[in-house]
Amino acid sequence: MHAEVLAKCKQARQAALKLAACSTSLKNKALEQIATSLEKNKKDIIEANQLDRNRLESGDHYTEAFYDRLLLSEARIFEMAQGLREIAALNDPVGEVTGMWKRPNGLEIGQTRVPIGVIAIIYEARPNVTIDAAGLTLKTGNTVILRGSSEALNSNRALVKIIQQGLGEAGLPDGSVALIEDADRAAVMDLLNANQYLDLLIPRGGPSLINTVINNSSVPVIQTGAGNCHTYVDYSADLDKAVAIAVNAKVQRPGVCNAMETLLVHKDMADDFLPKIVPALEKLGVEIRGCPRTVSYSSNIKPAGEEDWSTEYLDLILAIRVVENIDQAVEHINSYGTGHSEAIITDSYNQARHFLASVDAAAVYVNASTRFTDGSAFGLGAEIGISTQKLHARGPMGLEALTTLKYIIFGSGQIRE
Repeated sequence: MHAEVLAKCKQARQAALKLAACSTSLKNKALEQIATSLEKNKKDIIEANQLDRNRLESGDHYTEAFYDRLLLSEARIFEMAQGLREIAALNDPVGEVTGMWKRPNGLEIGQTRVPIGVIAIIYEARPNVTIDAAGLTLKTGNTVILRGSSEALNSNRALVKIIQQGLGEAGLPDGSVALIEDADRAAVMDLLNANQYLDLLIPRGGPSLINTVINNSSVPVIQTGAGNCHTYVDYSADLDKAVAIAVNAKVQRPGVCNAMETLLVHKDMADDFLPKIVPALEKLGVEIRGCPRTVSYSSNIKPAGEEDWSTEYLDLILAIRVVENIDQAVEHINSYGTGHSEAIITDSYNQARHFLASVDAAAVYVNASTRFTDGSAFGLGAEIGISTQKLHARGPMGLEALTTLKYIIFGSGQIRE
């Protein structure tokens, strides 16, 4: 095991035992100090982020969406600071007793929430994840080992330096937040097999990263899957509302996992809806790939291939398909979707209820953009990832998702015969 990985894993394990016993007020103090320090040191953070962006070769394979995820502007730094303050203001789930019952022999048995322990996060060029992950794990008494991509190394170094200063000022243990700086892929493989020290591993990034982690990890993994998200426009949809929601879901920030990638339109709505939505999207620079009926609405639309229905573009590209009815829309979503976020636009209560019951996804919307699938937008302060699996946690993972349960038993001398 790489020396850096081993040393930081050992330190995180020791710190986890101490951090789990820290008071809520102490943890909140650290979060407030880190938030203030982010704002005070915004110039240094932006300069470090500029170094990362300057290192990317012009004309390389990086997309506009990639640059957007990497960027740390003054506004984004203030958003990260505000997110930490929101986390500090939330109730601390650690120590919450979720239930208590008494057995005939007098034993009182209950369950209480406790930290998971040591969590590792492997993520791509998303430096905001550094702050979100640190904030959520600190609040829940977990230590965290961060391994971001090499493209964001300078940004992550600057952020973790600020985090560690805040920890020290608040009196929290060294090693509560650590950054693996070694760019060698072997360091990632060491983390994937550090089950002696790690309790949980969370990957955040594209399908390649996620699949690598799932297929090679001996540490338990929470899968934060890709977001091949859909919006279905039902026959009863309000036309203007449908256009506004669909445009927002695709264009507002196309490089994130909760952006719409496929638009499904009921056949009876197509002649009214498509002539309005297609020009609106094209005006905003969206490349459209459509089914045979969709292609007939504009000479700019490319015929969609089978792979388009299963692609998470993370770009200004959209697939559109006209469907026979809601059941075909649901079938399409359950066949090609990734279990992330799906939406229906409808004025029919029955259609809405049918969609909610039939679609298999972590977040299902009625008359709203999928762009809201986010820890902050859901009132969680931030998120450590959006889980698309079904065990332990599903959807945006906030504080409660970073705890586990411990049985607590109160007796008065009982022995088992």
